[in-house]
Amino acid sequence: MTDPTDLIQPDRGQAAIAIHLVNKEGYNAWAKSLSAPQRASLAAQKFEGGGYQVGIVPDGEKWFAVGGVADPAKLSSWCLARLAEVLPAGSYRLAAKSEGGGQPSLALHGWQTGQYAFTRYKQPENPTGPRILLTRDVKAIDPAQAEARAVALVRDLVNTPAEDMGPAALEAEAEKLAKAHGAKLEVVRGDALEKDYPMVHAVGRAAARSHAPRLIHLTWGKTSDPVLAIVGKGVCFDSGGLDIKPASGMLLMKKDMGGAAHALALAGLVMGAGLKVRLHCLVPAVENAIAGNAFRPGDVLKTRKGLTVEIGNTDAEGRLILGDALTRASEEKPALLIDFATLTGAARVALGPDLPALMARRDETAEALLAAGKAHDDPVWRLPLHDGYREYLNSDVADLGNAHTNGFAGASVAGLFLDRFVGEDVDWAHFDTFAWRPVLKPGRPRGGEALGLRAAWHMIRGRFG
Repeated sequence: MTDPTDLIQPDRGQAAIAIHLVNKEGYNAWAKSLSAPQRASLAAQKFEGGGYQVGIVPDGEKWFAVGGVADPAKLSSWCLARLAEVLPAGSYRLAAKSEGGGQPSLALHGWQTGQYAFTRYKQPENPTGPRILLTRDVKAIDPAQAEARAVALVRDLVNTPAEDMGPAALEAEAEKLAKAHGAKLEVVRGDALEKDYPMVHAVGRAAARSHAPRLIHLTWGKTSDPVLAIVGKGVCFDSGGLDIKPASGMLLMKKDMGGAAHALALAGLVMGAGLKVRLHCLVPAVENAIAGNAFRPGDVLKTRKGLTVEIGNTDAEGRLILGDALTRASEEKPALLIDFATLTGAARVALGPDLPALMARRDETAEALLAAGKAHDDPVWRLPLHDGYREYLNSDVADLGNAHTNGFAGASVAGLFLDRFVGEDVDWAHFDTFAWRPVLKPGRPRGGEALGLRAAWHMIRGRFG
């Protein structure tokens, strides 16, 4: 759907409109270089150098743009995003180094994501052409475009409603990815899941045949390279099952496959960069529907690992399908295993929509992910896998329960459930992400969103690149 390719192009001296970057502190000094009519024009636009402000300055028969940023000498991912959203179509370049200069590779991201639009069902009322940014940092173009495409993929998949983004559609996206990179794709579907992926089967079996459950498994790279496993929760719609959600709780449940969207986008980045890893990307894809054959509260499910799970709540289904997928991923003895899931409301209560909850077994892995997120404006926040809470998952009739009843530490307890299905010595990190932005910000429109993707990608590239 959305392809940001060509929004960033090499600067070979072609005609382009200049963009000057200033902040409030330096605006008055900078404005002294302007003519009185130019200063009057900016004053009429109420431009004062504030963050995300945009001004248009006449310059004879031409014009140039000015953007307000926090620090012209230290550009962020989003400092150019508002400019990319509101300037007229055309080609642009940053002005002299004193105005923000250098070659701001980080800022290339927001220039592209600021022009994202989800147009599958509705065209923009006033469409405009692309805004192209020229840069002399040619080496930064391909990586920046790859990241923007990955973010656009997450947004597109999450924004697409469940009727058009069911398990079969997720499989089609994985197939497209596999063909693009010469990867191998294996899929187990429907009742064939019952033997090897019994929890995936149980959660998804009530859906219509057109939305039958499946385990999607993409592999790529040399078998001699270290194994990188990526797992994503693919609940394409979550009714809550027999523990049905209220109507308000279902409104955003098309996004419950956001973990799968992150996993596929991250796999694409890994393959596109040619990292020296043996990649295993697994997506358990289901619809948690209601029918006569739906799994029930009180049922005890078998698992791929051999543990038994008592169902305390059918709306805690994401951890079930992830359990089987994490078990399969662990069988490859990965050097690193990362999963993404829109798993708990508790994580959102604790951290809000912008911060994915990160849980990790190893401190050094958590610290690397936190640092990568901070460096690339994709912050995450670590929550504990506290051993004292494992007892919350105790069951009288099974090895463990899928839902605790005391209301405490919901995100961490869900993480501890997943931990039971990860191999004993595996370096594992879990992202409980929202995958949705409820309020638009420059470069970040309302709707599906990649949260934690860039943090994971830059950590992985740092470790295996």
